Amino acid sequence: MMLTPKERERYSRQMQLPELGEAGQNALKNSTALVSGVGGLGGTVALYLAVAGIGKLILVRGGNLRLDDMNRQILMTDDWVGQTRVTKAQETLNQINPDVEVSAIAQYITAENVDSLVPSADIALSCAHNFPERDLLNQACVQWETPMVEAAMNSMEAYLTTIIPGETPCLSCLFPEKPDWDRRAFGVLGAVSGTLACLAALEAIKVITGLGKPLSGYLLNMDLANSEFKKLHLYKDPHCPVCGSSVTNQSTSPIPDLATI
Repeated sequence: MMLTPKERERYSRQMQLPELGEAGQNALKNSTALVSGVGGLGGTVALYLAVAGIGKLILVRGGNLRLDDMNRQILMTDDWVGQTRVTKAQETLNQINPDVEVSAIAQYITAENVDSLVPSADIALSCAHNFPERDLLNQACVQWETPMVEAAMNSMEAYLTTIIPGETPCLSCLFPEKPDWDRRAFGVLGAVSGTLACLAALEAIKVITGLGKPLSGYLLNMDLANSEFKKLHLYKDPHCPVCGSSVTNQSTSPIPDLATI
């Protein structure tokens, strides 16, 4: 589908970027992004993909909104506490950009639903609040050859990488021993989750449009308390149980123990 006159006006400022242009905007319009987790991280990712003009968003998150979520939930309102968060996210995004199709799945990522969700997407964004969901999403993305942006945080630290199945290390390469992340065991500032979310949304836009260079094969490690950023080169694990059939005999760089909300 081509851009409508209304869409041309809406996205005119970003279409002035020579690396994006009309071709990139059309690519966004004709793409579907799956976002697992609609918290301070995933909700902000969804917002910036929506305002950028992604064609369709699939939001996957079970559970209700809690009051202690509200320091970082930019898609939510106070009167929605105690209700299904993913439906409020859908409502807010539809109001912000009615041209974007938003599908709300009030479920967590499970072994039963992941293979019905991932094939519908051109890219997935891993923003879930626990590692088992991220692990399942990674396995499905490798199986279906779907790019995945992996973003996580712990307190004032965060990391970000883009996984291109068949080309880069997958999440299982980075975490051969599955970490036991406690999703509410650390403090979090909304500005930290929001910063990471903006970078994750930008990664997805890069992959979809060809704008710039995504973090494929690299991990961006961020110490936001001290404004220190490190870009680490990652290597595939030849013994990875998920993507090991196509990897080289190298080892991964050490990854900090990070979680997300």
